[in-house]
Amino acid sequence: MTSPASAPAPAAAPTPSGIRRIVAASLIGTTIEWYDFFLYGSAAALVFNELFFPDSEPLVGTLLAFLTYAIGFAARPLGGLVFGHYGDKIGRKRLLVLSLLLMGGATFAMGLLPTHASIGVGAPVLLTLLRLIQGFALGGEWGGAVLLVSEHGDDEHRGFWASWPQAGAPGGNLLATGVLALLAAVQSDEAFLAWGWRIPFLLSGVLVMIGLWIRISVSESPVFLEAQARAARQAAAGVEAKPPVAEVFRTNWRGVLTAIGTRLGENISYYVITAFLLVYVTSHLGLPKSDGLNAVLIGSAVHFAAIPAWGALSDRIGRRPVTLIGSAGMIGWAFAFFAMLDSKSFPVIVAAVTVGLLLHGAMYGPQAAFISEMFATEVRYSGASMGSQLASIIGGALAPIVAVALLKDYGSSVPVSVYLGAAAAVTTLTVLVAKETRGRSLAREHAPAGGSVPAPRTTGHEPVPADN
Repeated sequence: MTSPASAPAPAAAPTPSGIRRIVAASLIGTTIEWYDFFLYGSAAALVFNELFFPDSEPLVGTLLAFLTYAIGFAARPLGGLVFGHYGDKIGRKRLLVLSLLLMGGATFAMGLLPTHASIGVGAPVLLTLLRLIQGFALGGEWGGAVLLVSEHGDDEHRGFWASWPQAGAPGGNLLATGVLALLAAVQSDEAFLAWGWRIPFLLSGVLVMIGLWIRISVSESPVFLEAQARAARQAAAGVEAKPPVAEVFRTNWRGVLTAIGTRLGENISYYVITAFLLVYVTSHLGLPKSDGLNAVLIGSAVHFAAIPAWGALSDRIGRRPVTLIGSAGMIGWAFAFFAMLDSKSFPVIVAAVTVGLLLHGAMYGPQAAFISEMFATEVRYSGASMGSQLASIIGGALAPIVAVALLKDYGSSVPVSVYLGAAAAVTTLTVLVAKETRGRSLAREHAPAGGSVPAPRTTGHEPVPADN
């Protein structure tokens, strides 16, 4: 990795103002990346079926648009694998800068794409290629952003601080939906379809420049620098370092499976509530798209504020109890949600979305700390990224596709509710059998081949043994 002479000295823990700056940098960066990613989902639900798949009937065209949407998720584990490997080798910060550049560049290019009317089949091919780049970039973003905050903060308040990058998801969705809702309000449907849809994608270029300026200013994780220095000493002593991804699956595959199960209900519920909702209210209920967009806009604002609150609560009562509030509640809400949408009343639709996102926040808020605490420093970026992004393939990637297909085949929301409730049940069972991680030190070492792992340092909470 590095020679002992060149190994970086461990950095001191940041001051309160320092951790706030790091949190702000991660939050702004993740908000921009999620803006880019969610913008595609909203556009897939609203306009891409007509612009890139015009020869299909409406629901089939939407299904095809969501298939290209899902391809972005398919690329996320590859991004997690590549970014995780190099993030565990050379640091979190450099990879976060690269992920932001890739995501922003792909999104900006989408705003310049010719449509099917201009170049035929080449249009959806180019759209799919750019979506792959988006997914690859986001696959590396999540792990790096939450780890940079988690590894800078202390053990006692990690749930709160690490939840702020999580708030970047509703922040990005809030921004994307807000821009689309504004355009829908000031433009006719014809103008929006002709050129207005390009504006939010081109806006990404400006946002990325802002995000890069802020993200470059933060320091590398002190926990990573300590691990890097330790690896240099082990290399000098002749201890061969294994590839981080191989080590994760050799020594901590249970952590990867736990991360997948923990994310499944959370991931599926989020994309049903925010992305499939737009299809349901427009195609099935015949309501204007502004009703769905504004409901998501209001719900996302509440969601943004709720995530850090849930994260802080997990510092007091544990990651598992807070996650279970969300997953168990979502099992029942899966059925109430669509019954409320069927009322066609805008205030009731807003309430359905808001409560659903509050329950989602209970699963999502503690998640960054919960998953980070499952892995040792040398493999944490790889382990957290792989567990999270593998869940995204069977969760978020398929959720809108499965939901649209069920609605198309059955003409009813009940099968979608069953699907959503079953996913939440999987997360509930996973978390029930998982170990509590609150208070676990992130400074613990990974065991080299034939070695042992030192006991983790604790900070007054009950000690939790490492899973390595």
